[in-house]
Amino acid sequence: MKQFVFLAGLPRSGSSLLSALLSQNPQVYAEGNSALCQLMWDNCVSMENACSQQLMANRRYTTQFEVVGALPHLYYANTDKPIVVDKCRSWTMPANLKLITSFITPNPRVIVLTRDIDEIVESFRGLYERNGLPFDADLLMREGSEPLMRSLDGVNHARSLNNDWFLFVDYKDLVADTLGQLEQIYDFICEPMFSHNFDSIVVDNPEDDSVYGLNGMHDVRPSIGLRRKEVV
Repeated sequence: MKQFVFLAGLPRSGSSLLSALLSQNPQVYAEGNSALCQLMWDNCVSMENACSQQLMANRRYTTQFEVVGALPHLYYANTDKPIVVDKCRSWTMPANLKLITSFITPNPRVIVLTRDIDEIVESFRGLYERNGLPFDADLLMREGSEPLMRSLDGVNHARSLNNDWFLFVDYKDLVADTLGQLEQIYDFICEPMFSHNFDSIVVDNPEDDSVYGLNGMHDVRPSIGLRRKEVV
């Protein structure tokens, strides 16, 4: 059985970097933004609504648990690595945490990446500029909007729970003290520390950012460091 670790939190906060680093460990599989959370949610909604009569009529009382519970393992059937890091900013939302505890594990390990909001806005501004696209900070900051404000709601919800499900990692700490943060992460997921290479970082499973219309959105530089404009 695979051990699932969940990677959530704010955009532009180092999730691609952290995934690339963790992928150096031969025991760990990590890729880009995952569809798993949405697939689990869609199947639950279908079984509790459109399919509910058929399931009840045929006394399929455990089918939801069997089908939705199988999805994480089907989704990652492409790897035999024992630890899977599933990346989705929305995992910290209440309904999505319930998906984890109901169908995957009652004791989640969720790494929550954070960053100063003003820095995130400026990072998006630079990304849009490099793509030759207009940037609207007000639209990014609109209440409940993706990718920032809904993620922030999830981070705040995770903080409010005040339990041991979450490890909060700030972007500046990840860059300034990468080794220290990785030591905390390995301790959090109860795995032995791995000797990582911080000077030759390669993304094993790169995302096609043209799908999102923002080339370079998930680029990872080969060595740890802030972009020049990010240095404060």
